[in-house]
Amino acid sequence: MTGIVIFFAAGFAVLGFWHRAIERAQDRRLTEMIRDAQQQGMNQALTQHPQIDRYRCLGCGSCVRACPEKSVLALVEGKSCLVYASHCVGHGHCEHACPVGALTVGLGDTSSRPDIPILSKDLETSVPGVFIAGELGGIGLIRHAISQGIRVIETIAGRVRENKIAVGGRDIIDVLIIGCGPAGVAAALKALDLGLSYLLIAQEDLGGTVRKYPRGKLVLTEPVDLPKYGRMKRTQYMKEELIEMWESLFLKMGIEFRPYVQFTDLDVGSDGSMAAMTSAGALHCRHLVLALGRRGTPRRLGVPGEDSERVLYELVDAADYTHQNLLVVGGGDSALEAAQALAAQPGNRVTLSYRRNTFFRIKERNRERIESLRQDGTVEVLFNSQVKKIESNQVLLAMETEGGGGSCERIIPSDHVFVFAGGEPPYPLLKKIGVRFGGASDSQERAGMEPKGGSLVSSCATA
Repeated sequence: MTGIVIFFAAGFAVLGFWHRAIERAQDRRLTEMIRDAQQQGMNQALTQHPQIDRYRCLGCGSCVRACPEKSVLALVEGKSCLVYASHCVGHGHCEHACPVGALTVGLGDTSSRPDIPILSKDLETSVPGVFIAGELGGIGLIRHAISQGIRVIETIAGRVRENKIAVGGRDIIDVLIIGCGPAGVAAALKALDLGLSYLLIAQEDLGGTVRKYPRGKLVLTEPVDLPKYGRMKRTQYMKEELIEMWESLFLKMGIEFRPYVQFTDLDVGSDGSMAAMTSAGALHCRHLVLALGRRGTPRRLGVPGEDSERVLYELVDAADYTHQNLLVVGGGDSALEAAQALAAQPGNRVTLSYRRNTFFRIKERNRERIESLRQDGTVEVLFNSQVKKIESNQVLLAMETEGGGGSCERIIPSDHVFVFAGGEPPYPLLKKIGVRFGGASDSQERAGMEPKGGSLVSSCATA
């Protein structure tokens, strides 16, 4: 009997030692991940991300398992911790999965972020009567944009009913909505639903950034209610389905929409009424909703040959390009998705050029897919490379040599060049009309600069 007790005691001791060894190894691995994230700047988030109350966290791991993007969250020393914060796109599944409410998804403290406009709880800017809805306010995802578009119109409708501002003449509408993406579409439909006088304008066609997505791109929404339509029940819609839905609604409801009109300035009268200066003349309103998005106009490379018609800043349909040499420039999700789509077409030889030494702030599924294509030779990935010159059928790249000890040049055959270098956000325009941003210095306010790397997100103490 004594021998049996000793045998089981020894067995439990071995199991305990083995379990502790596994935990220590896992903590070491996660600590290395955290250090790597910090070195690469991936511990910084640009949009909404998990805010963790470590005192309430149970360490159950529900949030880690619920996250669709890998490596955003991990359990370190028994507590949930942000690791690759830049991978977070704000799905919010982690918040719903937490059984004790120790985690919420949001922007956190934006007081020191010069890339985020200062907004009230009603999404009103520092200019009374001017609201921001959607991605421009730092909150991504289509479902959030739709919800915010609805929310600001409900706030405006309440103010109109209460007559808190001076009523203008008959030519003054209740609300002018600028931008025709998800937030602008929802705002226009809600304004019609609530009986407000309104006008929707945009410098592009209906759909905004969504229309620029590659053909067949799946757009994640999660179930959301769209005014005048009802419940969008599915969790995935293709880009074309969303555009068709919006076009059908606009036609059926007779939405007041003027495409290809650019907003340039704003004059606010002493009575609170506004005159929005546009390429189509002055438009008078009582309230203004900015649903412009953050991308603005495409950022150019500033190299010789960039004005060629072979240089494109969006990929509408990859099927239009077959049996060609194609160069994709950029390292974000748009660039990786374009490279994947082009590589799937017959006979294409795709090269992806990125100026950093690793991908930065991309969805994990895109990272996995491009790595698979890279491994099987379908896509050639050139890190630490920059376009130096674009010629008729080739591109000159400047590249760092292995180890970063020097540089060299390489010529890439290319029939078309797709540039996904981000966009120039409309911050200067917003600051011009009086919208205040958090924490920017005077020089940044004047230049409309975006901070390098976004805001710092605190990580774990073990880092």
